[in-house]
Parts: sequence; C-alpha cells; structure tokens
Amino acid sequence: MAEAIVNTELIQPENLVYKRTELLTPNALSYCPGCGHGTAHRIIMEVIEEMGIQSETIGIAPVGCSVLAYDFMNIDMQQAAHGRAPALATAAKRLNPKKYVFTYQGDGDLAAIGTAETIHACNRGENIVIIFINNGIYGMTGGQMAPTTLPGMKSSTSPYGRDVAMMGNPLKITELVAQLPGTLYVTRQAVHTPVAVRKAKKAVRKAFENTKLNKGLSFIEIVSNCNSGWKMTPRKANDWMVENMFPFYPLGDIKVNE
Repeated sequence: MAEAIVNTELIQPENLVYKRTELLTPNALSYCPGCGHGTAHRIIMEVIEEMGIQSETIGIAPVGCSVLAYDFMNIDMQQAAHGRAPALATAAKRLNPKKYVFTYQGDGDLAAIGTAETIHACNRGENIVIIFINNGIYGMTGGQMAPTTLPGMKSSTSPYGRDVAMMGNPLKITELVAQLPGTLYVTRQAVHTPVAVRKAKKAVRKAFENTKLNKGLSFIEIVSNCNSGWKMTPRKANDWMVENMFPFYPLGDIKVNE
C-alpha cells in the first residue's frame, strides 16, 4: 500500500495562526450565536494559560448567563448565589491569599441584586478581578429591563422603551466604582471586533498582573450584545451596540493607578 504524502510545511508550528486554548473545555458553547460571552471566555482563559496560573486561579460565577461559565472554563470554579460573587470572591481570596480570584458577572447580577456586594468589595479594595458583562438587559430570564438598559430601549418589561421619568436612569456602575478609593484599575472594553478583542485581552492581562503584584481590585466592564434579547441578528445587534451602547457607555480606561 502506498504511503500517504503529507506536506509537512503546512503543519509546522511557525505557520500556526491560532490554537484553541486548552483552558476552554471541549464542551460546545451554549450561548446564543453572536453573543460576546464566548469571546470573553476565550480571552480570559488565554490570559490564564499564558501566565501559567491555571492551578492557581479560582473563578466565581453567580446567576444568569454567566452561571454557565463553569461548563467552559477548565479551572477551579465556584458558583455564588445571585449577586453575591464579590462576597464569595472576597472569602476565597482571603482564605487563599496566593490564589488569583476573579468574578464573571452580568449586569443584572452585578448591578441589580448584587449592587451592595459590588460596591463594598470595590470600596474595600479586595485583591480580586471583577469582570462585568454589560448587554443592557437580563439575557437568561427573558429579556427584562436591567439597571443598564438605555433610555427608550425596549425590553420584555419595558415594551415601549425605558421611561426615565418612571423607571429611573441607567446605572453607570463602572464610573461609580471608579470613584471608590479601593479600586485600582477600572476600564470598559468590548469584544465585537478583532481590535476590540485585543484591547480587552490586554485589559484582562493587566488586571491579573495587578493581582499578582497584590495591588488591589481591578474592574473590567465588557459591553456586549444580546441579539436574542434585543430581537436582532448578531450583525445588526453589533451595529446597534456601536451606535447606541457605546455613546452611553464609552470604551476605554476610566481609572488607572500604578
């Protein structure tokens, strides 16, 4: 039998463009097509792999779409009650001071039921990383209005749009925590384009480096879409996000202390 001829030049390591990080489990992502969660998961796991801290990292996932993170992140994970991830992260870090501890939370979790835990952990300056996915809506539970829902933005509980006079203003919690003395690094990023992904990954790396140096709390908001909750195609949802979310939640560093 003739041996198969393989062009080894095509599979040399120097020609490798991208390799999936082994810190993502082989489970198929269950997020809606076009959702930013998958990309956010990837860059976090890539940073942890590149830093060589897989066995030294603890992730905290509460309730909402973010609760699924433990199915996809090949690290030690702990589930928290709704909104309580910063409190659990505080305990995990204080009991294991050499560990890298991060929370992965949505806006309904972090900025609604978990507002108190978020504010107090940030004010105390716990040496943890908080990663906050803001898609302006409750994604998992049916598309209800969230604290971050924009004025005039429709949801299942604001079908005519968010009425500020009745429902109040959206909560810019990232700007709020930036004012607290305990926060070291506060930034807002996105993952909808390759350039945005690179910037977000750089921010995640900086946050984990801050933990390594015992500098204090880093807070990363990632503005994302929810095309199913917004009732849009993924491409249209990204365009809507750029046109509407970014002007209200502008990207970039908000607070950087060295």
